[in-house]
Formats: sequence, C-alpha cells, structure tokens
Amino acid sequence: MGKIQIFIQLTRLNKPIGFMLLFWPCAWGLTLAYYLDPFFGFYFDWGKLLYFKYLILFFLGSVLMRSAGCIFNDIVDRDLDKKVGRTKKRPIASGKISVSESLLYVIILCSIAFLILLQFNLRTIVLGLGSMLLAFAYPFMKRITYWPQLFLGLTFNWGIIMSWTAVTNSIWIEPIILYIAAIFWTLGYDTIYGLQDIHDDEIIGVKSTSIKFKNNPKVFVASCYCLCVLFILIMFFMMDINKYILFFSIPFIASLFYQIKIFDINNSNSCLKAFKFNNFSGFLNFIFIFLISVL
Repeated sequence: MGKIQIFIQLTRLNKPIGFMLLFWPCAWGLTLAYYLDPFFGFYFDWGKLLYFKYLILFFLGSVLMRSAGCIFNDIVDRDLDKKVGRTKKRPIASGKISVSESLLYVIILCSIAFLILLQFNLRTIVLGLGSMLLAFAYPFMKRITYWPQLFLGLTFNWGIIMSWTAVTNSIWIEPIILYIAAIFWTLGYDTIYGLQDIHDDEIIGVKSTSIKFKNNPKVFVASCYCLCVLFILIMFFMMDINKYILFFSIPFIASLFYQIKIFDINNSNSCLKAFKFNNFSGFLNFIFIFLISVL
C-alpha cells in the first residue's frame, strides 16, 4: 500500500464526517459573533470578507487538527484496535506504519495548524493551544471513565469559543450557552457512534456512555438532544431577535429526532447512518444561525 493511501487512512481524510463535526461548531460561533458584535457583521463589506476568511481558516484548522488527533488516537489505542473488528485493519494496529513515523505526521500537521492559529488574536491563540491539550488527553479518557464522550464534547466544540474570541476578543454568555448545547449534541451523536463497537469494547474493558446506557440508549440520546435544543433556544430567547425566526430551528430539531428514530443498537449500520447524519444536522443549525444574522 502506498504512503499516500496509508496517510489518508491514518488521518481519515476519506471520512470527512469527523472534521466536519469539528468545523460546524466553529462556524456556529463565528456566525453568532458576527451577529452580536456591533463592530463587525454582514452590513459591512470588510466584515463579510473577514467572516469568510475566518471561516476558511477554521475549516483548514479543523481538518488539520482532526487528522492529527486521529493519528494520535491510533497510536494510543494501537493495542486495543487490534482486538476490535472495525479497527484492527487501521495502519498502526496492522503494522503498515510505525509509531515513530506516525508521530512525525502528528508534529507536521500540528505545526501547520499552529501557523493558521497565528492568524488570530492572542486570546484565540491561547485558547487554541489549550484545545490541543484537550485533544491529546481525550484518547486516555475511555480507560478512566464511562464518560469519554463528555470529554470529546468539551474538546470538539471548543471552536465555538475560539471563533467567538477571534471576532470579539472577549467572552460573552451567549457563546458559553451555545458551547454547552453543543456538548450535549456531541454526547448524543458519539454515544450512537460507540454503539457500533459495544460488544468488543465490553470484552476489552473500554468504557463509554454507549456501554453505560446500553439498556436505554435511545432515552439517553434523546435526553442529550433535548438538552442541546433547550440551551440553543435559551440562548436565542436571550438575544434581541424576532421570535418568529426561531421557526427556522425546526429542521435542525427534526434532524436530531430522525436520528433517534433510525438507529438500532442491534444494527451497527443504522448506528453509523444516524451518526453520519449529524453532518447535515450541523449544517442545518449553521443555516439557522446564519439566517438570524442576515434577516
């Protein structure tokens, strides 16, 4: 197998759902900032240009950091991956690439991501460096707690805070509430994702919310998604907007409950399908926030 193919497998570039789930919260926070910050916004041409510039930078950063995170995760989990049917053919677990060479890729990807991070203000740079600590601590959480998905939520949605500070250079209550909402979103979708490996994970002793709530996974996921929606609606009720615009949130809400309907703990394909649908859910929430910003 060629080095390019191995690199693509390592970074999961052939599975864009991962970096898109990292990117959508960035897009949410950035769009919210452009609505609330009085010195920017879509009413100014330079504001529009800066918005799209930052959107591109956060997208590139999401791809790079997710790729680096996948490689580091595979290094940490290489012995566990060999025991799970879905992951035993991953490049590091199967011996197609060495740990040292994989670490070199991590360093290169993080270095490029750091160059992108330097395009923002100092507060955002500091927050970005903090997120790297979260990202590289995450793979160890499944060995410690049944709530690694919560830690993933803290990590994957950090872009909401970063994109907000990139525009405002400050912290307001609105992005914090949106961050909490997104954490519950991640708790839900990653629990669905974990159901694919629940039997293997129980055998090898890996912990997850998928295992903790295996008797009632739909109840747990539905609770997470309800809390996600609740916090988003609380945030918008705090904002001075036309309340009729909240009807645009219906497609996003419906997409979440569609996932609950279609996934089945006894059918791994249905779990994967429901998990992947979150890319569309993230897009729908982005459109909702964007419409509020421009209408």
